[in-house]
Amino acid sequence: MLKRYFVLGLIFFFPLFAGCQKASIDSEKIKEFPISSIDGVITRSDVTFDKGVSSDGNGSLRIDVSQPTTIRLFEVRDINIENAQLIYRARLKTENIKGQAYLEMWCVFPGMGEYFSRSLQSPLSGTLDWTTQETPFFLQKGQKPELVKLNVVINGQGTVWVDDISLLKGPLK
Repeated sequence: MLKRYFVLGLIFFFPLFAGCQKASIDSEKIKEFPISSIDGVITRSDVTFDKGVSSDGNGSLRIDVSQPTTIRLFEVRDINIENAQLIYRARLKTENIKGQAYLEMWCVFPGMGEYFSRSLQSPLSGTLDWTTQETPFFLQKGQKPELVKLNVVINGQGTVWVDDISLLKGPLK
């Protein structure tokens, strides 16, 4: 089933995979997810709140996994955006990641299905200090998602901390 989504996404949203790069300075925040507890996080297994480790001083989400896992963090509805980049940004820190960790964003379109974007241009592995990860989704005119799902994928095992999560709107390039 996932292959079908990938192929459809590649055909319908080809610009998504061309030029995945950092958001421009002129992007605007649509939604922020301050991490000061585990409140609002969808997946609770393998996820805890870590008050002692943080990129902004308020704590972070700690994810400890022993096998490949997708952690569903948040879902966003009612964003009226089209003809723009939708950018999922977060700060990640890793410890002993055997495999890869990266951000994943799914956009659900009425009558058209689900399509994803992943930050595979710079996946994390091993032990790394805080780094900013982004994954963009290029929305053309008339492409308005009714639901946006924000995930962290760990293809392997280890620990990932997540902090400073935001959803941004930027211009199409």
